[in-house]
Amino acid sequence: MQKIFLIGYMGAGKTTIGKRLSQKLNLQFIDLDLFIESRYRKTINELFAEKGEEHFRDIERKALLEVSQFENVVISTGGGTPCFFDNASVMNGLGKTVYLKISPDELIRRLITGRRDRPLVKDKNKEEMERFIIETLAEREPFYNQAAIVFDATHLTSDLNHIVEELSLQLGNGSGNDR
Repeated sequence: MQKIFLIGYMGAGKTTIGKRLSQKLNLQFIDLDLFIESRYRKTINELFAEKGEEHFRDIERKALLEVSQFENVVISTGGGTPCFFDNASVMNGLGKTVYLKISPDELIRRLITGRRDRPLVKDKNKEEMERFIIETLAEREPFYNQAAIVFDATHLTSDLNHIVEELSLQLGNGSGNDR
């Protein structure tokens, strides 16, 4: 029975890599944010706007505990998931955690175009967003670094197949031909 939790900052590629990794390993894929949106019939942006971040983190915690009971699954978490409650410990205790590490410059590049879909940065201008990313990444890294595997996913856009292959090997799921 496998449970793999992908953690990292928003825009790190958790969903993109998670989908491909789950296909390669023949596991179910769950995006925690999409799971929450389906359950509450609201977008993450709407939940943040209506309930505030603190209430959203309670919702997120309950959803994490629910999907943590599934087996043979790759779970893409929200960027803040491991940073609240004891979520990092829960994930580490139930499966393998992988921190998809991305440089701040690359995160800024990725998020500048898609910020409307991200409740924590959607209303920030470029300078505010850069400062926010650098500051919150520094706050979150101690939680992210609790992962069993710290994986550099900076070059996601250049070679997704290579990234998934390397990650699969680090997880101990590569075939003998891959080495």
